[in-house]
Amino acid sequence: MSEIVLRPATVGDPAVRELIELHLRDMHRLSPPESVHARGADALDDPAVELWGAWDGAALAGVGALMRLDPDRGELKSMRVADGYRGRGIGRRILRRLIARARGLGMSSLWLETGSAPAFAPARALYLSEGFAFCDPFGEYVLDPHSVFLTREV
Repeated sequence: MSEIVLRPATVGDPAVRELIELHLRDMHRLSPPESVHARGADALDDPAVELWGAWDGAALAGVGALMRLDPDRGELKSMRVADGYRGRGIGRRILRRLIARARGLGMSSLWLETGSAPAFAPARALYLSEGFAFCDPFGEYVLDPHSVFLTREV
């Protein structure tokens, strides 16, 4: 593995689109349809969303998105590390980049929704280790036994 480089990404990049769509398919496999809140590639192609990629040379190792909810708050969306790169700290690097980017954009807090099933335990552990805390649903989310909600100040 060469040095991982984090840089802005676009859904026009076939590797980015493919990883996002794989993420969306997995979310539908792990949760009932009404509990899937991941966005597909086209939904991430939005001026309110910044998409970041982690690159190992020409290979995409992971993606993450920061969506502006309002002038003060952002939401993390579509965090995904490619299967061959899991367990190498790439998700943490992407998360830290998104937190720093939110801070740089003047946001005061970040929010996210993730799954409650055992398959989501590594994601929950990552977020908690980076200062996120469980919270009530935010925005248009509602209580759902398949979802948990987290937030942190930036």
